[in-house]
Amino acid sequence: MKGDYQELVDEISALLAEPATLENRDFGLIAFGAHDSDDDTAMDPVRTRSILTRKSTPAVRAWFEGFGIARATGPVRIPAAPEAGVFRDRICLPVRHGGIVLGYVWLLDAAPGPTQAQLAAAMEVTARIGTLLADEERAGTDLSREFRAVLTAESGWQYDMAVAALRTALGGTSADRLHAVVCVTPWTAADAPSSRSLPGVAALCTVPWDTGLGDGGRSGQLETGALDTAPDGAVDPGSGASTGTSARRAATRTSRGGADAAPSGAPHPHDDSAPDGHALAVLVRLRSADTLSPALTAADRLRAAAGGDAATAGIATPRRGLAGLNTAWLEAASASRAARAEPRLGPVAEWPAIGPYRMLTALPADAAHDSAVRELLDRSHTELARTAEMFLDCAGQAGRTAAALGIHRQTLYYRLSRVEQLTGLDLDDGEDRLLLHMALKSARLQSPFPSTRRI
Repeated sequence: MKGDYQELVDEISALLAEPATLENRDFGLIAFGAHDSDDDTAMDPVRTRSILTRKSTPAVRAWFEGFGIARATGPVRIPAAPEAGVFRDRICLPVRHGGIVLGYVWLLDAAPGPTQAQLAAAMEVTARIGTLLADEERAGTDLSREFRAVLTAESGWQYDMAVAALRTALGGTSADRLHAVVCVTPWTAADAPSSRSLPGVAALCTVPWDTGLGDGGRSGQLETGALDTAPDGAVDPGSGASTGTSARRAATRTSRGGADAAPSGAPHPHDDSAPDGHALAVLVRLRSADTLSPALTAADRLRAAAGGDAATAGIATPRRGLAGLNTAWLEAASASRAARAEPRLGPVAEWPAIGPYRMLTALPADAAHDSAVRELLDRSHTELARTAEMFLDCAGQAGRTAAALGIHRQTLYYRLSRVEQLTGLDLDDGEDRLLLHMALKSARLQSPFPSTRRI
Protein backbone atom coordinates (compact mmCIF):
# COMPACT_ATOMS: atom_id res chain seq x y z
CA MET A 1 0.00 0.00 0.00
CA LYS A 2 2.84 2.41 0.81
CA GLY A 3 4.13 2.00 -2.73
CA ASP A 4 0.72 3.03 -4.08
CA TYR A 5 0.75 6.23 -1.98
CA GLN A 6 4.28 7.07 -3.07
CA GLU A 7 3.39 6.69 -6.72
CA LEU A 8 0.40 9.00 -6.33
CA VAL A 9 2.43 11.60 -4.43
CA ASP A 10 5.08 11.47 -7.15
CA GLU A 11 2.33 11.96 -9.73
CA ILE A 12 1.14 15.13 -7.97
CA SER A 13 4.73 16.36 -7.68
CA ALA A 14 5.16 15.92 -11.42
CA LEU A 15 1.86 17.67 -12.20
CA LEU A 16 2.69 20.73 -10.11
CA ALA A 17 6.48 20.70 -10.50
CA GLU A 18 6.87 20.87 -6.72
CA PRO A 19 7.70 18.08 -4.21
CA ALA A 20 4.50 17.01 -2.46
CA THR A 21 4.01 15.57 1.01
CA LEU A 22 1.10 13.32 2.05
CA GLU A 23 -0.11 13.22 5.66
CA ASN A 24 -3.12 11.53 7.22
CA ARG A 25 -5.80 13.58 8.98
CA ASP A 26 -3.79 13.38 12.22
CA PHE A 27 -0.80 14.95 10.41
CA GLY A 28 1.15 11.69 10.39
CA LEU A 29 3.50 11.43 7.40
CA ILE A 30 2.61 8.79 4.80
CA ALA A 31 4.77 9.67 1.78
CA PHE A 32 6.80 12.59 0.43
CA GLY A 33 8.45 13.67 -2.79
CA ALA A 34 12.21 14.05 -3.10
CA HIS A 35 13.60 17.59 -2.70
CA ASP A 36 16.52 18.42 -5.01
CA SER A 37 16.52 22.19 -4.50
CA ASP A 38 19.64 24.04 -3.28
CA ASP A 39 17.42 26.65 -1.64
CA ASP A 40 17.77 26.19 2.14
CA THR A 41 14.44 27.92 2.72
CA ALA A 42 12.69 25.17 0.81
CA MET A 43 13.11 22.90 3.83
CA ASP A 44 11.61 24.97 6.62
CA PRO A 45 11.42 23.55 10.19
CA VAL A 46 7.83 22.34 9.78
CA ARG A 47 8.57 20.29 6.68
CA THR A 48 11.87 19.02 8.11
CA ARG A 49 10.22 17.89 11.35
CA SER A 50 7.40 16.22 9.47
CA ILE A 51 9.83 14.15 7.38
CA LEU A 52 12.26 13.31 10.18
CA THR A 53 9.74 12.53 12.92
CA ARG A 54 6.84 11.52 10.63
CA LYS A 55 4.45 13.82 12.50
CA SER A 56 3.75 17.49 13.28
CA THR A 57 3.37 19.22 16.63
CA PRO A 58 -0.11 20.05 18.03
CA ALA A 59 0.68 23.75 17.58
CA VAL A 60 1.47 23.33 13.86
CA ARG A 61 -1.64 21.21 13.42
CA ALA A 62 -3.82 23.86 15.07
CA TRP A 63 -2.23 26.58 12.91
CA PHE A 64 -3.03 24.85 9.64
CA GLU A 65 -6.50 23.68 10.71
CA GLY A 66 -7.27 27.30 11.48
CA PHE A 67 -7.43 27.89 7.72
CA GLY A 68 -10.37 25.49 7.37
CA ILE A 69 -8.50 22.66 5.65
CA ALA A 70 -10.61 20.00 7.42
CA ARG A 71 -13.76 21.42 5.81
CA ALA A 72 -12.33 22.41 2.43
CA THR A 73 -13.21 20.53 -0.73
CA GLY A 74 -10.59 22.22 -2.91
CA PRO A 75 -7.06 23.66 -2.69
CA VAL A 76 -6.34 26.00 0.25
CA ARG A 77 -3.51 28.55 0.12
CA ILE A 78 -1.79 29.20 3.44
CA PRO A 79 0.61 32.14 3.91
CA ALA A 80 4.02 31.86 5.52
CA ALA A 81 4.37 32.40 9.27
CA PRO A 82 8.05 32.52 10.29
CA GLU A 83 7.14 32.80 13.98
CA ALA A 84 5.48 29.34 13.67
CA GLY A 85 8.39 27.88 11.71
CA VAL A 86 6.47 28.11 8.42
CA PHE A 87 8.91 30.01 6.21
CA ARG A 88 7.19 29.39 2.87
CA ASP A 89 3.66 29.80 1.54
CA ARG A 90 1.87 26.49 1.15
CA ILE A 91 -0.91 24.87 -0.82
CA CYS A 92 -3.00 22.26 0.93
CA LEU A 93 -4.97 19.72 -1.13
CA PRO A 94 -7.50 18.05 1.18
CA VAL A 95 -7.87 14.32 0.64
CA ARG A 96 -11.51 13.32 0.99
CA HIS A 97 -13.64 10.24 0.50
CA GLY A 98 -17.36 9.93 1.05
CA GLY A 99 -17.53 13.51 2.30
CA ILE A 100 -14.93 12.89 5.03
CA VAL A 101 -11.42 14.34 5.11
CA LEU A 102 -8.86 11.54 5.46
CA GLY A 103 -5.61 13.40 4.87
CA TYR A 104 -3.77 16.28 3.26
CA VAL A 105 -1.32 16.78 0.40
CA TRP A 106 1.08 19.68 1.01
CA LEU A 107 3.09 21.68 -1.52
CA LEU A 108 5.22 24.79 -1.30
CA ASP A 109 3.60 27.71 -3.12
CA ALA A 110 6.17 29.55 -5.24
CA ALA A 111 5.46 32.23 -7.87
CA PRO A 112 3.94 32.04 -10.36
CA GLY A 113 2.31 28.98 -8.77
CA PRO A 114 0.30 26.19 -10.38
CA THR A 115 -2.54 26.98 -12.74
CA GLN A 116 -6.16 26.12 -12.00
CA ALA A 117 -5.96 23.29 -14.54
CA GLN A 118 -2.93 21.84 -12.78
CA LEU A 119 -4.64 22.08 -9.40
CA ALA A 120 -7.76 20.41 -10.78
CA ALA A 121 -5.66 17.53 -12.13
CA ALA A 122 -3.91 17.22 -8.77
CA MET A 123 -7.26 17.09 -6.95
CA GLU A 124 -8.27 14.17 -9.16
CA VAL A 125 -5.19 12.32 -7.88
CA THR A 126 -6.08 13.16 -4.27
CA ALA A 127 -9.46 11.51 -4.86
CA ARG A 128 -7.61 8.29 -5.71
CA ILE A 129 -5.55 8.70 -2.55
CA GLY A 130 -8.79 9.11 -0.63
CA THR A 131 -10.05 5.79 -1.98
CA LEU A 132 -6.88 4.04 -0.84
CA LEU A 133 -7.05 5.60 2.63
CA ALA A 134 -10.71 4.59 2.97
CA ASP A 135 -9.86 1.03 1.90
CA GLU A 136 -7.07 0.91 4.45
CA GLU A 137 -9.38 2.04 7.22
CA ARG A 138 -11.87 -0.66 6.32
CA ALA A 139 -9.07 -3.23 6.20
CA GLY A 140 -8.18 -2.24 9.73
CA THR A 141 -11.66 -3.32 10.78
CA ASP A 142 -11.96 -6.96 11.79
CA LEU A 143 -13.85 -8.55 8.91
CA SER A 144 -12.99 -12.12 9.86
CA ARG A 145 -16.58 -13.01 10.74
CA GLU A 146 -17.97 -11.79 7.41
CA PHE A 147 -15.15 -13.39 5.40
CA ARG A 148 -15.46 -16.74 7.21
CA ALA A 149 -19.22 -16.72 6.62
CA VAL A 150 -18.63 -16.51 2.86
CA LEU A 151 -16.13 -19.38 2.84
CA THR A 152 -18.27 -21.71 4.94
CA ALA A 153 -21.79 -20.84 3.77
CA GLU A 154 -23.94 -23.35 1.95
CA SER A 155 -24.67 -22.65 -1.70
CA GLY A 156 -27.69 -20.63 -2.73
CA TRP A 157 -29.25 -17.84 -0.73
CA GLN A 158 -27.02 -18.39 2.32
CA TYR A 159 -23.92 -17.83 0.24
CA ASP A 160 -25.44 -14.81 -1.52
CA MET A 161 -26.33 -13.23 1.83
CA ALA A 162 -22.83 -13.83 3.19
CA VAL A 163 -21.28 -12.19 0.10
CA ALA A 164 -23.64 -9.21 0.44
CA ALA A 165 -22.65 -8.77 4.10
CA LEU A 166 -18.94 -8.86 3.24
CA ARG A 167 -19.49 -6.42 0.39
CA THR A 168 -21.20 -3.98 2.75
CA ALA A 169 -18.41 -4.32 5.31
CA LEU A 170 -15.71 -3.73 2.69
CA GLY A 171 -17.54 -0.93 0.93
CA GLY A 172 -18.67 -1.05 -2.69
CA THR A 173 -15.50 0.46 -4.18
CA SER A 174 -13.17 -1.92 -2.38
CA ALA A 175 -15.43 -4.93 -2.92
CA ASP A 176 -15.44 -4.41 -6.69
CA ARG A 177 -11.67 -4.31 -6.98
CA LEU A 178 -9.40 -7.08 -8.23
CA HIS A 179 -8.65 -9.60 -5.47
CA ALA A 180 -6.67 -12.78 -4.92
CA VAL A 181 -7.46 -15.35 -2.24
CA VAL A 182 -4.54 -16.89 -0.34
CA CYS A 183 -4.65 -20.05 1.79
CA VAL A 184 -1.94 -20.70 4.42
CA THR A 185 -1.78 -24.17 5.98
CA PRO A 186 -1.49 -25.14 8.72
CA TRP A 187 -2.45 -22.20 10.93
CA THR A 188 -2.16 -23.48 14.47
CA ALA A 189 -3.51 -20.36 16.17
CA ALA A 190 -7.26 -20.18 16.65
CA ASP A 191 -7.43 -16.51 15.66
CA ALA A 192 -6.41 -14.61 12.55
CA PRO A 193 -3.70 -11.94 12.85
CA SER A 194 -4.41 -8.26 12.39
CA SER A 195 -4.51 -7.07 8.80
CA ARG A 196 -2.98 -3.71 9.70
CA SER A 197 0.57 -5.04 9.33
CA LEU A 198 -0.18 -6.66 5.96
CA PRO A 199 -0.28 -4.14 3.09
CA GLY A 200 -3.05 -4.79 0.61
CA VAL A 201 -4.98 -7.26 2.78
CA ALA A 202 -8.71 -6.56 2.73
CA ALA A 203 -9.83 -9.36 5.07
CA LEU A 204 -8.59 -12.57 6.65
CA CYS A 205 -9.98 -15.34 8.83
CA THR A 206 -9.25 -18.81 10.12
CA VAL A 207 -11.06 -21.86 8.77
CA PRO A 208 -11.12 -25.18 10.64
CA TRP A 209 -8.63 -27.73 9.35
CA ASP A 210 -10.83 -30.83 9.34
CA THR A 211 -8.90 -34.09 9.13
CA GLY A 212 -12.13 -35.76 8.07
CA LEU A 213 -10.26 -38.80 6.79
CA GLY A 214 -10.20 -41.11 9.75
CA ASP A 215 -8.01 -44.19 9.97
CA GLY A 216 -9.06 -45.61 6.66
CA GLY A 217 -8.77 -42.23 5.00
CA ARG A 218 -5.09 -42.00 5.78
CA SER A 219 -4.29 -45.60 4.97
CA GLY A 220 -1.90 -46.07 2.13
CA GLN A 221 -0.61 -42.51 2.34
CA LEU A 222 2.54 -42.10 0.32
CA GLU A 223 5.30 -40.43 2.29
CA THR A 224 6.71 -37.55 0.31
CA GLY A 225 9.98 -37.58 2.22
CA ALA A 226 10.48 -41.27 1.58
CA LEU A 227 9.88 -40.84 -2.13
CA ASP A 228 12.43 -38.06 -2.35
CA THR A 229 15.26 -39.77 -0.51
CA ALA A 230 18.65 -40.14 -2.14
CA PRO A 231 18.93 -42.97 -4.68
CA ASP A 232 20.79 -46.07 -3.68
CA GLY A 233 22.46 -47.35 -6.88
CA ALA A 234 22.46 -51.00 -5.81
CA VAL A 235 21.23 -53.59 -8.28
CA ASP A 236 18.27 -55.53 -6.93
CA PRO A 237 18.37 -59.32 -6.94
CA GLY A 238 16.94 -60.91 -10.01
CA SER A 239 17.87 -58.00 -12.26
CA GLY A 240 17.09 -59.04 -15.79
CA ALA A 241 13.35 -59.24 -15.22
CA SER A 242 11.39 -57.51 -17.96
CA THR A 243 8.33 -55.32 -17.69
CA GLY A 244 4.95 -56.49 -18.85
CA THR A 245 3.79 -60.01 -19.60
CA SER A 246 0.63 -61.51 -21.00
CA ALA A 247 0.09 -63.38 -17.77
CA ARG A 248 0.24 -60.22 -15.71
CA ARG A 249 -2.01 -58.45 -18.19
CA ALA A 250 -4.58 -61.22 -17.70
CA ALA A 251 -4.17 -61.00 -13.95
CA THR A 252 -4.82 -57.29 -14.11
CA ARG A 253 -8.12 -57.77 -15.85
CA THR A 254 -9.37 -60.15 -13.14
CA SER A 255 -7.87 -58.56 -10.02
CA ARG A 256 -8.65 -54.87 -10.55
CA GLY A 257 -11.44 -53.55 -8.38
CA GLY A 258 -12.64 -50.42 -6.68
CA ALA A 259 -11.48 -48.79 -3.48
CA ASP A 260 -12.51 -51.74 -1.34
CA ALA A 261 -11.89 -51.83 2.38
CA ALA A 262 -8.49 -53.19 3.29
CA PRO A 263 -8.54 -56.82 4.39
CA SER A 264 -8.40 -57.54 8.07
CA GLY A 265 -4.88 -57.19 9.41
CA ALA A 266 -3.61 -55.20 6.42
CA PRO A 267 -1.20 -52.45 7.49
CA HIS A 268 -2.49 -48.86 7.39
CA PRO A 269 0.40 -46.36 7.32
CA HIS A 270 -0.32 -42.99 8.87
CA ASP A 271 1.25 -39.59 8.45
CA ASP A 272 2.15 -38.88 12.05
CA SER A 273 3.41 -35.43 11.14
CA ALA A 274 0.13 -34.31 9.60
CA PRO A 275 -0.79 -30.89 11.00
CA ASP A 276 -4.07 -30.02 12.62
CA GLY A 277 -5.67 -26.77 13.74
CA HIS A 278 -6.79 -24.28 11.13
CA ALA A 279 -6.10 -22.88 7.70
CA LEU A 280 -5.81 -19.13 7.24
CA ALA A 281 -7.78 -17.50 4.42
CA VAL A 282 -6.62 -14.09 3.16
CA LEU A 283 -8.31 -11.69 0.74
CA VAL A 284 -5.68 -9.50 -0.93
CA ARG A 285 -6.29 -6.45 -3.11
CA LEU A 286 -4.39 -6.37 -6.41
CA ARG A 287 -3.69 -3.56 -8.83
CA SER A 288 -3.25 -5.91 -11.79
CA ALA A 289 -3.89 -9.57 -12.49
CA ASP A 290 -0.33 -9.76 -13.78
CA THR A 291 1.17 -8.46 -10.54
CA LEU A 292 0.72 -10.88 -7.65
CA SER A 293 3.36 -9.30 -5.44
CA PRO A 294 0.88 -8.22 -2.71
CA ALA A 295 -0.46 -11.79 -2.48
CA LEU A 296 3.04 -13.28 -2.52
CA THR A 297 4.20 -10.87 0.19
CA ALA A 298 1.22 -11.71 2.39
CA ALA A 299 1.79 -15.44 1.83
CA ASP A 300 5.47 -15.23 2.78
CA ARG A 301 4.85 -13.15 5.90
CA LEU A 302 2.02 -15.38 7.10
CA ARG A 303 3.99 -18.56 6.40
CA ALA A 304 6.76 -17.17 8.58
CA ALA A 305 4.22 -16.46 11.32
CA ALA A 306 2.84 -19.99 10.94
CA GLY A 307 6.20 -21.66 11.37
CA GLY A 308 8.14 -21.00 8.17
CA ASP A 309 9.14 -24.21 6.41
CA ALA A 310 6.36 -26.14 8.13
CA ALA A 311 3.69 -24.09 6.34
CA THR A 312 2.64 -23.87 2.71
CA ALA A 313 0.46 -21.38 0.88
CA GLY A 314 -1.70 -21.37 -2.22
CA ILE A 315 -2.85 -18.43 -4.34
CA ALA A 316 -6.03 -18.54 -6.43
CA THR A 317 -6.54 -17.00 -9.85
CA PRO A 318 -7.24 -13.26 -9.38
CA ARG A 319 -10.90 -12.24 -9.71
CA ARG A 320 -12.71 -8.93 -9.75
CA GLY A 321 -15.41 -8.55 -7.12
CA LEU A 322 -16.62 -11.05 -4.52
CA ALA A 323 -19.04 -13.30 -6.39
CA GLY A 324 -16.42 -15.98 -7.10
CA LEU A 325 -14.86 -16.17 -3.62
CA ASN A 326 -16.14 -19.72 -3.12
CA THR A 327 -14.29 -21.00 -6.18
CA ALA A 328 -11.24 -18.85 -5.41
CA TRP A 329 -11.00 -20.34 -1.91
CA LEU A 330 -11.09 -23.90 -3.28
CA GLU A 331 -8.34 -22.99 -5.75
CA ALA A 332 -6.16 -21.43 -3.05
CA ALA A 333 -6.70 -24.35 -0.66
CA SER A 334 -5.99 -26.87 -3.41
CA ALA A 335 -2.79 -25.04 -4.37
CA SER A 336 -1.63 -25.02 -0.75
CA ARG A 337 -2.43 -28.71 -0.49
CA ALA A 338 -0.49 -29.42 -3.69
CA ALA A 339 2.50 -27.45 -2.39
CA ARG A 340 2.50 -29.60 0.72
CA ALA A 341 2.30 -32.81 -1.34
CA GLU A 342 4.85 -31.83 -3.99
CA PRO A 343 7.80 -29.79 -2.64
CA ARG A 344 8.84 -28.67 -6.13
CA LEU A 345 5.59 -26.66 -6.33
CA GLY A 346 6.03 -24.85 -3.04
CA PRO A 347 6.26 -23.48 -0.53
CA VAL A 348 3.91 -20.98 -2.21
CA ALA A 349 2.00 -22.39 -5.18
CA GLU A 350 -0.27 -20.59 -7.63
CA TRP A 351 -3.37 -22.42 -8.84
CA PRO A 352 -2.53 -22.21 -12.59
CA ALA A 353 0.91 -23.77 -11.92
CA ILE A 354 -0.04 -26.94 -10.02
CA GLY A 355 -0.77 -28.96 -13.17
CA PRO A 356 -2.53 -32.31 -12.59
CA TYR A 357 -3.15 -31.46 -8.95
CA ARG A 358 -5.87 -29.09 -10.18
CA MET A 359 -7.87 -32.23 -10.94
CA LEU A 360 -6.44 -34.54 -8.28
CA THR A 361 -7.37 -32.22 -5.42
CA ALA A 362 -11.00 -32.44 -6.53
CA LEU A 363 -11.08 -36.22 -6.11
CA PRO A 364 -12.58 -37.88 -3.01
CA ALA A 365 -10.25 -38.40 -0.06
CA ASP A 366 -10.03 -42.15 -0.69
CA ALA A 367 -9.13 -41.85 -4.38
CA ALA A 368 -5.66 -43.29 -3.75
CA HIS A 369 -7.03 -46.45 -2.14
CA ASP A 370 -7.74 -48.40 -5.31
CA SER A 371 -7.35 -52.10 -4.55
CA ALA A 372 -4.76 -52.48 -7.33
CA VAL A 373 -2.29 -50.13 -5.63
CA ARG A 374 -3.04 -50.71 -1.97
CA GLU A 375 -0.16 -53.12 -1.39
CA LEU A 376 2.31 -50.95 -3.31
CA LEU A 377 1.51 -48.04 -0.99
CA ASP A 378 2.53 -49.99 2.07
CA ARG A 379 5.58 -48.50 3.79
CA SER A 380 7.55 -51.67 3.13
CA HIS A 381 7.42 -50.89 -0.61
CA THR A 382 8.38 -47.23 -0.46
CA GLU A 383 11.32 -47.65 -2.87
CA LEU A 384 9.16 -49.44 -5.42
CA ALA A 385 6.47 -46.75 -5.20
CA ARG A 386 9.09 -44.06 -5.64
CA THR A 387 10.52 -45.86 -8.65
CA ALA A 388 7.10 -46.28 -10.26
CA GLU A 389 6.27 -42.60 -9.78
CA MET A 390 9.58 -41.48 -11.27
CA PHE A 391 9.11 -43.85 -14.22
CA LEU A 392 5.68 -42.39 -14.92
CA ASP A 393 6.91 -38.81 -14.39
CA CYS A 394 9.55 -39.53 -17.03
CA ALA A 395 6.85 -40.63 -19.51
CA GLY A 396 7.96 -44.27 -19.29
CA GLN A 397 11.48 -43.57 -20.57
CA ALA A 398 13.75 -46.09 -18.89
CA GLY A 399 16.99 -44.20 -19.54
CA ARG A 400 15.72 -40.95 -18.02
CA THR A 401 14.22 -42.79 -15.06
CA ALA A 402 17.38 -44.76 -14.27
CA ALA A 403 19.48 -41.58 -14.48
CA ALA A 404 17.08 -39.66 -12.24
CA LEU A 405 17.13 -42.43 -9.63
CA GLY A 406 20.85 -43.09 -9.97
CA ILE A 407 20.38 -46.80 -10.62
CA HIS A 408 21.25 -49.29 -13.36
CA ARG A 409 18.63 -49.97 -16.02
CA GLN A 410 18.47 -53.61 -15.02
CA THR A 411 17.71 -52.53 -11.45
CA LEU A 412 14.93 -50.34 -12.81
CA TYR A 413 13.45 -53.19 -14.86
CA TYR A 414 13.49 -55.46 -11.83
CA ARG A 415 11.71 -52.91 -9.66
CA LEU A 416 9.09 -52.23 -12.32
CA SER A 417 8.40 -55.94 -12.65
CA ARG A 418 7.88 -56.06 -8.86
CA VAL A 419 5.47 -53.12 -9.18
CA GLU A 420 3.49 -55.07 -11.75
CA GLN A 421 3.44 -58.14 -9.53
CA LEU A 422 2.17 -56.15 -6.53
CA THR A 423 -0.46 -54.20 -8.46
CA GLY A 424 -1.56 -56.56 -11.22
CA LEU A 425 -1.12 -53.60 -13.58
CA ASP A 426 0.69 -53.75 -16.91
CA LEU A 427 3.07 -50.83 -17.35
CA ASP A 428 2.96 -51.33 -21.11
CA ASP A 429 -0.73 -50.42 -21.03
CA GLY A 430 -1.65 -46.74 -21.16
CA GLU A 431 -4.75 -47.03 -18.99
CA ASP A 432 -2.90 -49.04 -16.37
CA ARG A 433 -0.17 -46.41 -16.31
CA LEU A 434 -2.78 -43.67 -15.89
CA LEU A 435 -4.44 -45.47 -12.97
CA LEU A 436 -1.12 -46.02 -11.21
CA HIS A 437 0.09 -42.46 -11.81
CA MET A 438 -3.14 -40.95 -10.48
CA ALA A 439 -3.08 -43.22 -7.44
CA LEU A 440 0.52 -42.34 -6.59
CA LYS A 441 -0.08 -38.60 -6.96
CA SER A 442 -3.37 -38.78 -5.05
CA ALA A 443 -1.64 -40.58 -2.21
CA ARG A 444 0.55 -37.52 -1.71
CA LEU A 445 -2.54 -35.46 -0.97
CA GLN A 446 -3.88 -37.51 1.91
CA SER A 447 -3.00 -35.05 4.62
CA PRO A 448 -5.70 -33.12 6.48
CA PHE A 449 -7.20 -30.37 4.37
CA PRO A 450 -9.23 -27.26 5.25
CA SER A 451 -12.83 -28.28 4.92
CA THR A 452 -15.46 -25.94 3.46
CA ARG A 453 -18.65 -26.50 1.55
CA ARG A 454 -18.68 -28.20 -1.81
CA ILE A 455 -19.20 -26.00 -4.83
